[in-house]
Amino acid sequence: MTGMNAMNALSRTPAAPGREPVRVVLAGGRGHGAWHLANLRRLAARGIVRLAGVCDVQPLEAAELTRLGRPEQGTDLGELIERTGARAAIVCTPIHTHTDLALTAAARGADILLEKPPAPSLAEYRRLLTGLDGTDRACQIGFQSLGSHAVTSVRTLIEDGAVGEVRGIGAAGNWVREEHYFTRAAWSGHRRLAGTDVVDGVLTNPLAHAVATALHLDGSSREQDVAEIGTELYRANDIESDDTSCVRIRTSRGTRIVVAATLCAAEAAEPYVVVHGSRGRITLWYKQDRVLLQRAGHGPEERVHGRTDLLENLLAHRADGTGLLVPPQVTGAFMRVVEAVRTAPDPQPVPGSLWYAIAGERSHRRVVDGVDDLVAEAAERLATFSELGAPWAATARRTAVHR
Repeated sequence: MTGMNAMNALSRTPAAPGREPVRVVLAGGRGHGAWHLANLRRLAARGIVRLAGVCDVQPLEAAELTRLGRPEQGTDLGELIERTGARAAIVCTPIHTHTDLALTAAARGADILLEKPPAPSLAEYRRLLTGLDGTDRACQIGFQSLGSHAVTSVRTLIEDGAVGEVRGIGAAGNWVREEHYFTRAAWSGHRRLAGTDVVDGVLTNPLAHAVATALHLDGSSREQDVAEIGTELYRANDIESDDTSCVRIRTSRGTRIVVAATLCAAEAAEPYVVVHGSRGRITLWYKQDRVLLQRAGHGPEERVHGRTDLLENLLAHRADGTGLLVPPQVTGAFMRVVEAVRTAPDPQPVPGSLWYAIAGERSHRRVVDGVDDLVAEAAERLATFSELGAPWAATARRTAVHR
């Protein structure tokens, strides 16, 4: 579920009578920032927020700000927050700028909705936590899937023993991206830029939700909840980062989690997380908030759930103490995966004989032979690409990170 369809499924709590709209500044108005602009329109129409400012290297055009008034624009986030009196800031900028901008916003008195991944390295993530501890500002990390009521439903099913003992969790993401996607910004497709970590890989950025959601379903969301990580990173495109990869995680409670993802699928498919139990399975299509329960002695049960918008949740937290859904601390396990990807050997190229190019809407895209089935099989069998015998993974290099 994307765009306005997803927004229509969000919670519709009305604004409190007599409460002034919260002034919000958006840092990064293009790319994924357009999603935040649409969400701000929705909330502004309900009197919950007012877009007070936009921080971007190039000012947004009037058409991009339709139904959002005439917000102040500038390139200095801190100065813009002070000038507008904003009480909340959305940071949707290049990954390697997240920590500095979030701490700048907090220092100027704004609560923060920080896009995922929260930081490009474990060290930067820890600096973010330490810096936030020195303020009284709240920070929410933009893993929208963790605002889904479907996640809570799956957790309850697991805890109630609906599928018996959990034997493992798999996640699969078959997406397609054209070659221009990797040149959309200076940092796109990079592991590092001018000596600075970026870590823009398939598992750490576009399909990061698959990793974070799988960890969350296991109840293993904090940094100390991960015992071991193995990575297999590949690339079919002419980029520095990975576009076809898998990761195997062993959590502190002993659960095996395998996440496989590609941007080089033959056909795009809805990403999902599947919980394998001794007496059944639960599949969560996290973008659709859809859950399928299959268990012995019962017919299949399917349900679509609602979702709480993370910006609304952040504003409610400040207004009345509502608990944050995704505070930075519950992304620590995900950041362990980011660190494993960051420190792993550079992704191996998929041989040219094992991928082919087809025309897309704006440019060509590359398809890795058989990857669609391999991604699904990895989630089903909790096995890595090399273990499944993928020809382009025959010389896989894996790394393990221990606590």
